[in-house]
Amino acid sequence: MNTVKTLRELRAAVTHARSAGKRIGFVPTMGNLHSGHAALVAKAAQQADFVVASIFVNPLQFGAGEDLDKYPRTLAADQEKLLQAGCNLLFAPSVEEMYPSGMTGQTRVSVPQLSEGLCGASRPGHFEGVATVVNKLFNMVQPDMAVFGQKDYQQLAVIRAMVHDLNMPIQIIGEPTVRAEDGLALSSRNGYLTAEQRALAPALYRSLSQIAAAIKGGDRDFAKLRAEQVQQIEAAGMRVDYLEVRQGVHLRPATAEDRDVVILVAAYLGATRLIDNLHLPLD
Repeated sequence: MNTVKTLRELRAAVTHARSAGKRIGFVPTMGNLHSGHAALVAKAAQQADFVVASIFVNPLQFGAGEDLDKYPRTLAADQEKLLQAGCNLLFAPSVEEMYPSGMTGQTRVSVPQLSEGLCGASRPGHFEGVATVVNKLFNMVQPDMAVFGQKDYQQLAVIRAMVHDLNMPIQIIGEPTVRAEDGLALSSRNGYLTAEQRALAPALYRSLSQIAAAIKGGDRDFAKLRAEQVQQIEAAGMRVDYLEVRQGVHLRPATAEDRDVVILVAAYLGATRLIDNLHLPLD
C-alpha cells in the first residue's frame, strides 16, 4: 500500500490504476481506525479492483467547542490496519492541501432537509462540512464506488442525496454497523470513555433493540416507546440528545403506515457524544 499526501500524487496513482482497467473503490475516513473501518475497506475490496482510503480530520465539520484539536491522529497504526484490510492507496492530505485558499471563502455544499434535525440540529453546519469535504474527495479520487458505515445513518442519507442530486456517477454502498460483543457500536470516539462509562454505554443499543422489538410486534405508539426508552437511557447515566423513529430514506418522522423505519439515538456519556441507530424494514 502506498501513502500519498498531495492531489498530484493521488491523481497519478488513480489514473495509472484506471488505465489498467481497474474499478476504483473509495473509503473516506478521519483516521483513528477500528474494525468497523476495516469492514468498509474490505467491502470496497470485494466490489472494486483498486481501493483508495483517505484520512483527513476535516475542520469544516467541527463546530465551536467540539473535539477537533483532541481528535486522535494515529497514522502509523491506521496504515497497518488499512494494509491488512486490502487498501491499495492511502490519501492523507494536510488541511492546506485540502483547502489551499483557506476555509473562509471555500465553496460549500448544502443538502437541505436531510441535514436538518437529529445531528444537524445539535451540530449546526456539521453536514455542510461533511457534504463539502466528501464532494471534494469524490472530485479528487473520482471513484466508481464508495463505502460508508450505516452507524452514521444521517450522514449516509445526506451523501446519497448529494450524489443523486448532483448526478455523480458513483455507487454508494452502506455497510452495516460493526459492534462490540455487548452491542456498543464501534466508534473512534469510544476511546474517550472511561472504563466505568464504557460499561454503561451498551444501554443505547439495548434501548434501540427494545424499541425495534416493540415495533416488530405491532406497536406504533412511537411517542410512548421514545418516552420509555429515554427514561431507561437516562437512568443508565446518560443525557439523551435525541431518540427518534424516522422514515428510513427521507428521515421524516415515521408514521404508523411506514414500512421502512430507522430508530436513531444520540446521547452524552460524560463529555462524549455517542450515536447509534437500527434500520428496521418491516416488509
